[in-house]
Amino acid sequence: MTMLRGGTRTVNEVAGALELTDNAVRAHLTALERDGLVQQAGSRKGTRKPNLTYALTPDAGHLFPKEYAVILGHLLAVLKERHPPEAVDELVRTVGRRMALDYRATVAAGGAADRPGHALAVLRDLGGFCRSEERDGAVMLSCSDCPLGAIVAAHPEVCRLVETMLADALGAPVRERCQPPRCVFELTAAAE
Repeated sequence: MTMLRGGTRTVNEVAGALELTDNAVRAHLTALERDGLVQQAGSRKGTRKPNLTYALTPDAGHLFPKEYAVILGHLLAVLKERHPPEAVDELVRTVGRRMALDYRATVAAGGAADRPGHALAVLRDLGGFCRSEERDGAVMLSCSDCPLGAIVAAHPEVCRLVETMLADALGAPVRERCQPPRCVFELTAAAE
């Protein structure tokens, strides 16, 4: 997969670079295609017949870590140096509302009955590994792998960003109850 990050490759190119047989590479590519991570991308002229080329799918991008949290952490540090806490809070909530625009239509199409499922899908889309459970008339969304966990301790306002995004996307009250490194969001009974 790392080779395919650099562009399309044929079976023979991958086999030669990795010192594997053509059949071994085809078996791996078949499994990766089945999982939606690799796709046929075209063909190149071969000595006897065209050789198929393979490329990563857009869904494969999540397998390669990116340091967005580090960049966001530095951005928030600068904002906090230059603006009062109320202004920073309003900025992160505005970002949350803007991010919600990407999810509103999907949530609306799925209906209000499955707000916890929609919320889990949004958090998963951001890179979180989350589950939901009912507790005292509310639904608690708990993420053991927070996509922004690396900066939450220094910048707890990112939890408010996600809270605002979820509330706006779901059209329902959401309250962050994060306990770093775990993200926790509460959907109240009113959200149901």
